[in-house]
Amino acid sequence: MNQKIKIKEPKGRLGVLIPGMGAVTTTFLAGIESIRRRMYPPYGSLTQMGHIRLGRRDEKRQPLIKDVIPLADLNDIVCCTWDIFPDNAYEAAKNARVLANEQLDPVKDFLTSMKPLEAVFDQRYVKKLSGSHVKQGKTWWDKHLMLEDDIGKFADTHSISRMVMIWCGSTEAYLEPSEVHQNIDAFERGLKANNESISPSMVYAYTALKNKIPFINGAPHLSCDIPALVQLADQTGVPVAGKDYKTGQTLIKTMIAPGLKSRLLGIDGWFSTNILGNRDGEVLDDPGSFKSKEVSKLSVLDNILQPDVYPELYGNMYHKVRINYYPPRGDEKEGWDNIDIFGWMGRKMQIKINFLCRDSILAAPVILDLILLIDLAQQAGMGGIQEWLSFYFKFPMTARSVYPEHDLFIQITKLKNTLRYLIGEDLITHLGIEYCNYYN
Repeated sequence: MNQKIKIKEPKGRLGVLIPGMGAVTTTFLAGIESIRRRMYPPYGSLTQMGHIRLGRRDEKRQPLIKDVIPLADLNDIVCCTWDIFPDNAYEAAKNARVLANEQLDPVKDFLTSMKPLEAVFDQRYVKKLSGSHVKQGKTWWDKHLMLEDDIGKFADTHSISRMVMIWCGSTEAYLEPSEVHQNIDAFERGLKANNESISPSMVYAYTALKNKIPFINGAPHLSCDIPALVQLADQTGVPVAGKDYKTGQTLIKTMIAPGLKSRLLGIDGWFSTNILGNRDGEVLDDPGSFKSKEVSKLSVLDNILQPDVYPELYGNMYHKVRINYYPPRGDEKEGWDNIDIFGWMGRKMQIKINFLCRDSILAAPVILDLILLIDLAQQAGMGGIQEWLSFYFKFPMTARSVYPEHDLFIQITKLKNTLRYLIGEDLITHLGIEYCNYYN
């Protein structure tokens, strides 16, 4: 058995700071309050409903994760949001049309009380949206100071013990890392000079990390994964994670692709297209924002299938991703996949997948788990990039020296082994040699 890591008890209120109050955030808020009122079980949440095997299989120890890992209590979570629209969470949820009236109305009092603060926003980074509920300041630095003031007032008003920040805003336009992103000094000069290569999400991330608040990026754009902010996270000992929640079509890809690879079945082509009509779909209708998403989605198969290692099977694979804005569909996203595969003696076969999902329904439990697990990392003294949380992301952050692991089944093993390590339990290798008889 490993030595148990000293983890601070998650006492007091956990403040959750959320930039963006659209479909995903309002679904999360309505859901967590409904769970607290015992209206629904926490479907989809690994931290709340998932079990973890401890020890040998014949010991039959399979406790709930939340019973053996010191996680914050759901009743201790208090949220603060920012948005470019002034609508309270109930109004925003009605506009998002994810949940039915019979699900929203029992928690209307709670949702109505959730009013967003003015957001840090610049339309250059999200061209399809505009809103008046935004902070007015001459520079990014001024807006950073305004965010610090918001966070301080929130913490004092609600007697918050500790905080995490999780990005639930729209996808920003694609950016390549530039000189201003390379170190903390350059980044801070850029904030004061209002450098155009700094985006609103970076201002939120910098503010969080500067105040020793863990940051999670739920979108595919460049944010806390720039060298300057990774350096800041390392210096302050604060955990960071991201990026881009793995929910719909990519979730399915990270299930199917490892299976095909494990059986050494070749792939000629994988065509993916999506239709969705929520705010996310509208934002992704802009080429700049779509490119951020496209880079995230395209990287998954290359990392799983390793065409450089298996050129005969995947070296000539054609991979195409489309996202189409279709307003009548709302949050009910539909993903179509056509996979052209081949097997023994080169014979061709096909797989067709039609995934009719609800993006925000899949994202809400991911948000809950990430909040609780990154808070756990903070309480355990785990600063910097939290690669063990890759299970939840399309494009996981990793150390520069390694490639990201996209295989969902490797990711869940990594996550659970990290939890075992933290509580001093043996890691599970699935070798099983202790159950076998060997004769020389």
